[in-house]
Amino acid sequence: MKLVTAIIKPFKLEDVRDALSQIGVQGITVTEVKGFGRQKGHTELYRGAEYKVDFLPKVKIEIAISQSLLDQTIEAITTVANTEKIGDGKIFITDLEQIIRIRTGETNEEAV
Repeated sequence: MKLVTAIIKPFKLEDVRDALSQIGVQGITVTEVKGFGRQKGHTELYRGAEYKVDFLPKVKIEIAISQSLLDQTIEAITTVANTEKIGDGKIFITDLEQIIRIRTGETNEEAV
């Protein structure tokens, strides 16, 4: 089992969700987050005053999937979330030791 964590631009969320649904991903967790990468934020102009925006709004998606869906999941996210502009985001893959569904006690593959 794998945990796929993707940080993407907020306006790409619905497109990514649709692409994941099409390949059979059954559930995702979404969190609104703020952060920065190499671009280190940017400067904006508001009412004639310039101010620095250090943390940019992003969306964090977390998906617990089986190994068999990993490549399709990565491909779906990278294809749909790509705008070819700085700040498109990152994908992190980590191993899951155990998953337990609280309601039924099912574990691992059956719990997803």
